[in-house]
Amino acid sequence: MYESTAKLRLADVHEGFTGSNLFKDLDLFATSNKIATEIEVLKSDDLIGATLNQLPFSIEIYRKGDMRSSELFSDLPIHIEGTFQTNKAYDKLYGLKVLSEKEFMLMKPNERTGINGTFGKPISMYDAQFLITLNKDFINSKKNVKVIDNYEFEFLSKEKLIAKINKGLDIVSVDKDVPVIRINLKSAVPEKAALFVNKLAEMYIKDYIEAKYKAANTTVDFLKNEIRSANQKLIHSENNIENYRDKKSIVNVTQETESNLRTISDLKIQQTNLKMSLNAIKDLNKYIANGKNNYLDLATDFEAFTDILATEMIKSMKKLQADKKDLLLLYTPDHEKVKIIDQKIKDLINYQIESVRNTEKNIQIKYDDLSNDISKSEKVFIGLPEKEKILNALTREFNMYEKNYNFLNEKRIEAEIASSAKISFHKIISYGEVPKSPVSPIRVIIIVVAGLLGFLASVMLIYIVHNAKAKVNDAFTIEKNSTIPIAFSTRYIKQNESILHNFLKEAIQMELKGMMQKQSIIVVSSYDKSKDHLFHSTNLVKAFVAQGRKVLVVDATGELQGSINNSDYLNYTDSKFLSDTKIVFQEQITAKLKGYDVCLIHNQGITEDKLGLLFMSLASQNLIVLDSRKTAEKNIINIELLKDEYQLPNVWFILNKAGYNPSVFIEIKKIWNKYVIKQKA
Repeated sequence: MYESTAKLRLADVHEGFTGSNLFKDLDLFATSNKIATEIEVLKSDDLIGATLNQLPFSIEIYRKGDMRSSELFSDLPIHIEGTFQTNKAYDKLYGLKVLSEKEFMLMKPNERTGINGTFGKPISMYDAQFLITLNKDFINSKKNVKVIDNYEFEFLSKEKLIAKINKGLDIVSVDKDVPVIRINLKSAVPEKAALFVNKLAEMYIKDYIEAKYKAANTTVDFLKNEIRSANQKLIHSENNIENYRDKKSIVNVTQETESNLRTISDLKIQQTNLKMSLNAIKDLNKYIANGKNNYLDLATDFEAFTDILATEMIKSMKKLQADKKDLLLLYTPDHEKVKIIDQKIKDLINYQIESVRNTEKNIQIKYDDLSNDISKSEKVFIGLPEKEKILNALTREFNMYEKNYNFLNEKRIEAEIASSAKISFHKIISYGEVPKSPVSPIRVIIIVVAGLLGFLASVMLIYIVHNAKAKVNDAFTIEKNSTIPIAFSTRYIKQNESILHNFLKEAIQMELKGMMQKQSIIVVSSYDKSKDHLFHSTNLVKAFVAQGRKVLVVDATGELQGSINNSDYLNYTDSKFLSDTKIVFQEQITAKLKGYDVCLIHNQGITEDKLGLLFMSLASQNLIVLDSRKTAEKNIINIELLKDEYQLPNVWFILNKAGYNPSVFIEIKKIWNKYVIKQKA
């Protein structure tokens, strides 16, 4: 496999070329500079498919050899073109045998027969039509080009071609903080690897420009429509403000309000002054009215009545009053001169009083007029908050539409700039070159891996052999793992004639060890299956009988049925016995044991745990058979635990096949015969 690498620098969305402010913020519609996102874009099937459309990868031609086939790409002695009516003809490996420089044989996929054809003439097969020609330019440019040979070719569907490219494509970033992406492709043809990585980088940049240009144009069209809509809303808002101002005669609410407030303030100041004058003149008029009969004795306050004529009249009255006093020195009050002066004084007093009254009326009229003017001026403020509220709402609506209109115009200008700039700041900083040496397989790595695999295989084989032989093996293993004694060891017996002789010897060993008491109950068991101790149960019975003992055989498995006389045989295989208690079994066996020398119980496997432990609890002697080749070493400890847990009496081990140590190959053969051949049968 050959590998080619191209490197692609991703653009910064805020800057153009390094140190250039001319293009700053020009690429407004670029996506965020996230390296992981851009890697996924490069890996997308759409971009890879667009790249493959630009490359001649849809057909693969192989030169077929005796051992392997090699793909041809640039060194093609033949050209093959194909047209397909259906997709069934894709992804099939056709055979091609060039017979001469004019003829060839086109073979169907996975078949040796074919159709003869001529170079340069179309040939049909299935739903496809092929045109096969010689590449004369290549043939003439090279010497000793082998054209007559066996070839294979395949037209790849787009799905299979993309899957094949993805299998060897690796796109990663140089560093998580560096916006540089490395595009790697492994291919059996070095030219393909270089062509694809370079074309993929180019298509990525081209696709980026097209997407940005399309997005910018779409945005411009969208913004133009939005601007037209915003402009209409803005005009409508302006008209609403104009109509409302005309309807309510509003020029400037703030200025008009301030002017009206100042006017009202001035009027109220005048009203206050008039009020003070009015109150003073009223007090004066009231004072004069109360002292009308002795007016000349009054000391009136004319501060509120400062008319010049009134002052002159007061002076005249005072002068007449002085003249009257002078006349009274000469004349009586009834004298004509005195009366004339009194009449003059009276006329002046009446005039003075009437003048004060008229002044009060005049001031009251002015005061009332000012009050009316103030009331009219204050009526201007009725409904003013509502006017301001409506006008503010209309103004706010206008400002909103104006801001939106200005924003859309700014974005339209930016979008038009972006659509006009058909450039991308992504850059291919390193083009993929045609590799000269393969990256795989690497001889050194293969040797190292082979060595490691050999080492691991050896270790695994050792463990397999160890696990295959991790059995009881010998008496030492039993004594190492348990305190239970060994009754006797049975060697591996090949000849049937030696079986009875061997078990007679073992029966004697049992007797010498005190295991054979009168009417003893001997239970023979094994850990896994009853078949593991069937051999010992059968032959111990025969040995006891050969010694002249009368033996009662109790069978918990039914495996001894037929080999023992029915009178000396008890069968407990029926499921009805599962509900019986220990006392029931004990009474039945004890009753049957009368007249017998010994009772041998062929027990079930201990792990079956139906009646196995129950029979062991009835035993005088418990014999547990351990097969040196079958019984796992861990079962020794398990039996020891069972003995302690259930307080089993007089437990002994019997080592079967003692000293038997076959080769590993014999064990493998047994496993093969047991599993493989048995399954085939």
